[in-house]
Amino acid sequence: MNSVIVSCMSCTTKNRIAADRQHLRPLCGKCKTPLDLTGQAVPVELDSQGFHDFIKQAPLPVMVDFYSPTCGPCHSMMPIIHDMARKAVNRYIIAKVDTSKNQQLAAFFNIRGVPSFIFFNNGSMVEQVAGAVPQNVLMDKLANF
Repeated sequence: MNSVIVSCMSCTTKNRIAADRQHLRPLCGKCKTPLDLTGQAVPVELDSQGFHDFIKQAPLPVMVDFYSPTCGPCHSMMPIIHDMARKAVNRYIIAKVDTSKNQQLAAFFNIRGVPSFIFFNNGSMVEQVAGAVPQNVLMDKLANF
């Protein structure tokens, strides 16, 4: 599971925030001041075991990037996905699933090519986009939720 280190603006304590909890408005472990993750958030790495529970419990719309580490277009989308995660704090959740490690999950969603992006809102799948697309297309889809 990936995480991000955030310095508290009040007491300068460094706090490790698990990526799958960064959308829960974390507090500093020392002084309990709300932490600002703007510009520091990372995509949430999901796997077959926790995927469905995470999506059902997500308080915000979720975009999941289904990718493969050996895919050229997936590599070209990686900086876009990370940029979206940094900008998405408290508005939506950006997640990713490695289809080479989670083949059953990819099969469940009928992923035939990567990258593929699936959008969830209130625990339900609402849209799917296949292929490398510009960032503004993905942002526009999220803005609809």
